[in-house]
Amino acid sequence: MMEEFDLEKLKYPIGKFEIPEVFTTTYIANKIATIESFPERLKKETIHLKNEQLDTPYRPNGWTVRQVIHHCAESHMNCFIRLKWALTENNPVIKAYDENLWAELHDNLDMPIQPTLSLLEGLHFRMAYLMKNFSQTELEKSFIHPENKSEYKIKQIIGTYAWHGEHHLAHITNLKKYKNWK
Repeated sequence: MMEEFDLEKLKYPIGKFEIPEVFTTTYIANKIATIESFPERLKKETIHLKNEQLDTPYRPNGWTVRQVIHHCAESHMNCFIRLKWALTENNPVIKAYDENLWAELHDNLDMPIQPTLSLLEGLHFRMAYLMKNFSQTELEKSFIHPENKSEYKIKQIIGTYAWHGEHHLAHITNLKKYKNWK
């Protein structure tokens, strides 16, 4: 039974994001490759799932697989816009959003996943294209998050969103393994 599992491990199957001490060019390139490959890996794991499976929460009181997929697109769209702001404005304060309220909107609850998978494909192509061409100066550009007043540099955002995709992909793959879905 899923309740028997450690809730923290269900929430963070790959652990929480850890900021590296040094952002090497290898680290950045590897994270961009992870971001670039995410849509195809997500599609491979989800495109064949039936509605009943898509509407299964990945943990008790958690989002469904469908909500996780739509959330990834929404979160990563916000990432793309935040990158553009950081590149074109001087340390802007970005717009926050309530991801839980967004996840409860009817499109996240019952919309087919194919349009979102297609959106992620185009979005991640653009994100990776942009990221692969960042200069060292651009990697140091930043924005301010209004909720915690923290500054986030672009190089950290690359790592964060590579982790974010892997984090949610692990939610799905762990559920599939637990449920013995092929």
